[in-house]
Amino acid sequence: MAGKKLKIILLRWTVEPELLVAMAAKLCYSPANIEDLLKKITEKDQEKFVEQLVQMNHMSPVEHIGFTFAIEGISRACTHQIVRHRVASYSQQSQRYVGEQSEKNEDGIFDFIIPENFKALGEIKINIFKEQMRCIQGFYDYWVKVLKEESNVVGEKAFEDARFLLPNAAETKIIITMNARELLHFFKERCCLRAQWEIRAMAEEMLRLAMEKCPIIFSKAGPACVNGLCNQGKMTCGKIQEVRGKFKNLKEKNICNNMMPEKTE
Repeated sequence: MAGKKLKIILLRWTVEPELLVAMAAKLCYSPANIEDLLKKITEKDQEKFVEQLVQMNHMSPVEHIGFTFAIEGISRACTHQIVRHRVASYSQQSQRYVGEQSEKNEDGIFDFIIPENFKALGEIKINIFKEQMRCIQGFYDYWVKVLKEESNVVGEKAFEDARFLLPNAAETKIIITMNARELLHFFKERCCLRAQWEIRAMAEEMLRLAMEKCPIIFSKAGPACVNGLCNQGKMTCGKIQEVRGKFKNLKEKNICNNMMPEKTE
């Protein structure tokens, strides 16, 4: 279906992540041997270790924690930004091996993302954008057909050339694995109001999912202004209090959710 919406699933994460960080910190700052690390560290001690690490800016123990997200309903324009974060692993759906012929979808158009500013203009403008995507679909189908009929070029060989017609709006799917330290940096950059709207929405949902599994580590996660001054200089959005309130509410909501009893069958 064209005009797909963002969807994120947290596929895998490190079990007892904050305990693992506490164990790593304990090894760094105490004469403990490996057997001592196996002894249970209380939740209070875990929080203490993590807070001390943050204060000392000793974040390497946090790198032991990993998260893997599956994401769909984002544009190629968005993933071009995502892969700039190099301390991560990515697997993205290929436009070479996955064709975008019109028969792929019921409405005859490849999946695409509609920019928020276009949506704000109303249905008439949205429909114009959709028709422009349909036009591009026609160009794509044309070249797939011509390559087959005139050059006997089919499958991935045709797709790898026809994809040159596809726009940045084309929807894609990607699996991302990041360690917690890189995620903190990612959230600092991409949860900022000056980040592009699409990657910001994605980052905020990733933070919500990560915070559920690792509340202490991500308790202060978010754009730079959440924990200090804005780092955007003259380009600041000027909405520091609003942003701080937003991420404070996210943290409080997560605390409430963690306090709720688990559902039983």
